[in-house]
Amino acid sequence: MLIEKTKVQPEVLEAVVIRFVGDSGDGMQLTGTQFSDTSAMFGNDIATFPNYPSEIRAPQGSLYGVSGFQVHIGSVEVSTPGDNLDLLVAMNPAGLKTNLYAVKPGHTIIVDTDSFTKKNLEKAQYDTNPLEDGSLNNYRVIEVSMTSLTKEALKDLQGLDNKSITRSKNMFALGMVYWMYDRSADHTIEFFNKKFKSKPELIEANTKVLNAGYFFAETLELIPNAYTISPAKMPEGTYRIIMGNTATAWGFLAAAEKSGMELFLGSYPITPATDILHELVKHKHFGVKAFQAEDEIAGISSAIGAAFAGDLAITTTSGPGLALKGEALGLAMMLELPLVVVNVQRGGPSTGLPTKTEQSDLLQALYGRNGESPVIVIAASTPSNCFNFAYAAAKLALEHMTPVVLLTDGYIANGSAPWKIQTVNDMPDINNNVVKEYQEGWHPYTRNEETLARNWAIPGTPGLEHRVGGLEKDKVTGDVSYVPDNHEYMVKIRAEKIKRVENNIPKLTTEFADEGDLLVVGWGGTYGALHTAVKELNIAGYKNIGYAHFNYINPLPRNTEEVFKRFKKIIVCELNNGQFVQVLRMRIPSLQYLQFNKIQGLPFGNSELMDEFKKQVD
Repeated sequence: MLIEKTKVQPEVLEAVVIRFVGDSGDGMQLTGTQFSDTSAMFGNDIATFPNYPSEIRAPQGSLYGVSGFQVHIGSVEVSTPGDNLDLLVAMNPAGLKTNLYAVKPGHTIIVDTDSFTKKNLEKAQYDTNPLEDGSLNNYRVIEVSMTSLTKEALKDLQGLDNKSITRSKNMFALGMVYWMYDRSADHTIEFFNKKFKSKPELIEANTKVLNAGYFFAETLELIPNAYTISPAKMPEGTYRIIMGNTATAWGFLAAAEKSGMELFLGSYPITPATDILHELVKHKHFGVKAFQAEDEIAGISSAIGAAFAGDLAITTTSGPGLALKGEALGLAMMLELPLVVVNVQRGGPSTGLPTKTEQSDLLQALYGRNGESPVIVIAASTPSNCFNFAYAAAKLALEHMTPVVLLTDGYIANGSAPWKIQTVNDMPDINNNVVKEYQEGWHPYTRNEETLARNWAIPGTPGLEHRVGGLEKDKVTGDVSYVPDNHEYMVKIRAEKIKRVENNIPKLTTEFADEGDLLVVGWGGTYGALHTAVKELNIAGYKNIGYAHFNYINPLPRNTEEVFKRFKKIIVCELNNGQFVQVLRMRIPSLQYLQFNKIQGLPFGNSELMDEFKKQVD
């Protein structure tokens, strides 16, 4: 427990944006996560953005090896990890150089002066020391010898080597930030006790350094008083902080429970989707069968086999893996079996930017297969609603007997936000097309009149023997057929089946304005930034700007054109070079579309969006 000292009453702030940056080994992800979790326990609304290099351990002190974690906490609605920073904690010169642009003038930078050596300054491509050359005069700079103070705090502790002691300096920084923003360290100390249960010396070391940072901040004249952010007002319920990948995994668990089916995951590890596999492996007690395959093709092929056998089958990947899965995804579409493919998008092409976010796999998800091969494509938009859209993907696959591609991205998959815990009883029912027993006149391709979904005959059911495969099927019996008219019929019926899904998905709605001068359009993980930008413009008096967000992309909501026609201009915003706007131009060609694109491996910033939208209406 921290011993509270008398201090000036904290100044109340509405929201604050903090970024922790340093080398890959400096523990910035852990530091940011602990601050986020503590703030969530206090009741703040939060949004986070972890940003780390592709290399497992990039060269120490290099510009491209900087690892960062940004958190936005507030007593008001928080939909993005924030734009400009109120506080930057830089553990080395490279972290300062690559992140200084984001700090608001006059706001605070904390640096570890021990790391500002001649060698590290050269690695960061500084000609002079920024702590001495006046280049930081527009900021409140707090210079702290964190490494030295960490060693001093642990000088009497036995059993730790110098490397382990030095690695604890991130907790010194965290302790300082806890004091600055009036946070309790109890949650983090409890974390130490659980994580290092078998290593009491690490519990003691991290706790000592955390307290040392806390009390050091209290003595600094540069920080005359602490700040606090009051708890946010949220709908009543029980909340927890959840990452997007975790929420995705839990959504599938809920769908399996609701549908009464066992969950099968066939997957090959790939950044940034691997955490879904890691999470589902923990839940074998729920009947989860998780198979780590030898490659992407084996992953999806095993999932197709599980679907044929009657499981709720999923496979997870990112862009390069989706390319490899394309042929087998076409097979699942041809078999008309339920299957969910999760694609956590990242920067491409090829290996591209494995740890950076992008929305550049949309056209691949829609068209990346040979032949006429339509599948359902949906996209989650926040870390917490990854749960809902994983559930929705499973429901659509089971009820319509077709593969579903669920798109998330690196930003929402690794980001975290408060999630109101739901029970399975709260979730919508999931029906399936399983045939329990043979009835006279049964055929495997007899279809539901409303959805056109075919029968699902589980192998081993007496009388329901049938053959499947990648060759074209007879429209009733499922036998191989090369009849030209039959092939054309089957191509069109499979396309019509996907189109009819529009009857079972929500209609498109707009926020802030139902009609006006400008409609901002987004899809997937850009929701937070676009929603916040339009909201702030609305508050500023721009009442003629509306916002429409797409989670259902194939098919589109059936009232899409009707909504679009209520606005004079439509601007489509994407983290790619213009893929969704191409889809809209093909499907609703009678309208004109503007576009705003960003392809930097980073999410949209509020200021760049607001400037663009104001330009369009002014």
